Amino acid sequence: MIRLEPAGAEALLLVLAEQPTPDLPLRIAALAERIRHELGLLLTDLVPGWTSLLLHYNLLRTDHLQLAERLTPLLDAWLAAPVVSDAGRLHEIPVWYAGEDLAEVARSCRLSVEQVIELHSATEYRVGAIGFAPGFAYLGELHERLALPRRATPRTLVPAGSLAIAERQTAIYPQASPGGWHLLGLSPSQLFDAARTPPCPLALGDRVRFLPIDQARYRAELRR
Repeated sequence: MIRLEPAGAEALLLVLAEQPTPDLPLRIAALAERIRHELGLLLTDLVPGWTSLLLHYNLLRTDHLQLAERLTPLLDAWLAAPVVSDAGRLHEIPVWYAGEDLAEVARSCRLSVEQVIELHSATEYRVGAIGFAPGFAYLGELHERLALPRRATPRTLVPAGSLAIAERQTAIYPQASPGGWHLLGLSPSQLFDAARTPPCPLALGDRVRFLPIDQARYRAELRR
């Protein structure tokens, strides 16, 4: 059951599911594009989440009730649309699995380091949301054997390019920033550049695979 909830004076939250599913990010991306095309003149921003879509609207052009009425046929069509599970661009991102927490993650999950790397890199992830920092893409779902809560004590500085996990999600920190996730490795890929169009190569609904590389290749690709 879809719920439409006011979110302040100029926003409407569409709660589209109670729990995330593998196909939901792609379906939310399609819904956001359709709403942007049909109702873009009424809106100031759309913010997708794992199970929701937040619409910021222009109070001079619409209100909560009018917008909800305009959304009804779009949501009905979205619910009836077929699911295309293999859609979304595939990104292969190289990673040097040598993170500070790799050995501790292996111990906590009762796995070897090699098993952690194998499980993490064998999964194809879906971009479910982008936030926290520019270009920070939340990817899921992480293999259940690697699921761990966030660190009890967050780090004040996580290096840019750090690959990390928490709960059933994984992500790469695009910039150096504080963070409380477990660090598995480093990627030479630049996942946010304000001078590039688009600035973030990953989009909602895209698919991601991580390719293990060694230290030599990591350093070589950093110098490109």
